[in-house]
Amino acid sequence: MLRRVTDPAAPPPDRWGERLPRKLGFASAAAVLIGSTIGSGIFRTPAVVAGRLDVVWLFLGAWVLGGAVAVAGALTFAELSAMMPRTGGIYVYLRRAYGGLAAFLFGWTQLLVLRPASYGAISITCSEYLWRVFDVDGAVLVVGPLSRAQVLAAVLVVVVGWINYRGIERGAWVQNVSTVLKIGALLALVGLGLVSLGGATPPRPAPIPSGEGLSMLSAFGLAMVPVLWSYDGWSDVAYVGGEVKDPQRTLPRAFFFGASMVAVLYLAVTVAYLLVVPLSAMPGSKLIAADVASAVIGPLGVVLVSGAVALSTFGTLNGSMMTGPRIFYAMAEDGVFFRGLAQVQPRYGTPGGAIALSVMLGVAFVSVRSFAQLADQFVIGIWPFYALAVAAVFVLRRREPEAERPYRAWGYPLVPGLFLVAAVFLLGNYLVQEPLTVLANVAVLLSGVPVYLVWAARRDRG
Repeated sequence: MLRRVTDPAAPPPDRWGERLPRKLGFASAAAVLIGSTIGSGIFRTPAVVAGRLDVVWLFLGAWVLGGAVAVAGALTFAELSAMMPRTGGIYVYLRRAYGGLAAFLFGWTQLLVLRPASYGAISITCSEYLWRVFDVDGAVLVVGPLSRAQVLAAVLVVVVGWINYRGIERGAWVQNVSTVLKIGALLALVGLGLVSLGGATPPRPAPIPSGEGLSMLSAFGLAMVPVLWSYDGWSDVAYVGGEVKDPQRTLPRAFFFGASMVAVLYLAVTVAYLLVVPLSAMPGSKLIAADVASAVIGPLGVVLVSGAVALSTFGTLNGSMMTGPRIFYAMAEDGVFFRGLAQVQPRYGTPGGAIALSVMLGVAFVSVRSFAQLADQFVIGIWPFYALAVAAVFVLRRREPEAERPYRAWGYPLVPGLFLVAAVFLLGNYLVQEPLTVLANVAVLLSGVPVYLVWAARRDRG
């Protein structure tokens, strides 16, 4: 079914049916992927991973595997994005491969869980590092049950929403600058790791949970959840595919370059952490990037790294605000969400209503869960849809063999197959170990079925 254009004041659609202006080049598209990926994860989740894996080679192996899976997903999405360079990314792929209900359930889960969880986890981390720059305890309560970190996190969500409402060029500028800064921060951490070979004083080791009752395989599977949270963002450039110039050439290049660079940087930084902070000490290192700097060059290092990390996570929050609202915009264009959200802001050429909705969701969600809960909830909620979208390559190649494919996924079928095997292992292991979390996500998913039927009936009645 074709999308319905619901905003007659917007420019006419291009040859792919897109109404939003195409303003992003290769550098900005790659920055969306890199900047959306390098955020809160790599600066703090190594402590969570170390709490689940107490063997160095397993710890490093989890990060290597996470990078391989992210690159495999990016190479597969490159084919889909060149084939369907539309705003909405995964939503568009699922709709074409499986129909409107599957696509709507993805958008519904994004609305209720995934995007608010993402905004919450990223903005809280940014806020904590900002308070640390000024040597202030962000955990102190200031407004009822809300801490300083939560209040500032809500303000940050509003700020990035305002930037992106006023034009994707503004959002892209913030993304480009922050991506350069965060790459610089990671390279600085690698340098600190090398300097530590001269004799840094590491933090005192904290006891690592014994993992009693868990097999090595199960512990590894649970550790992959925060690892994959850290790598998440490799798909985000797909959501702005309708605003990328020369998309059939630009999007595949952005996917491959961005995902590969992130994988290399993450492995280098993880090794640098181990050179400074022993694996046995990591579970007690809540903000590990700053702790590494403190161990090597003292208090000044804490201030510098904390400031760099705050800036980089602000960029990730900005990237998430650039991409997430486009899902709700795509749903509204299909007539299965509020039609006002399909309107293009006439002055700035942005989906203004969808951005405003995303800001409200982020502010509401930022105060209700811890970082670890937000990260786990996001990964477990998004991965079934990642798997379905990657599987769409198999479905569409069989069903539409003559469709235009300017780029074909490298390594097909082994590369998308690797991704699907990893997805089945991750979700199956988490179902065994944390069944209530999985069932809660399933309940959210199924609650969207009657909602879709109501919206579809309204749309069909005109």
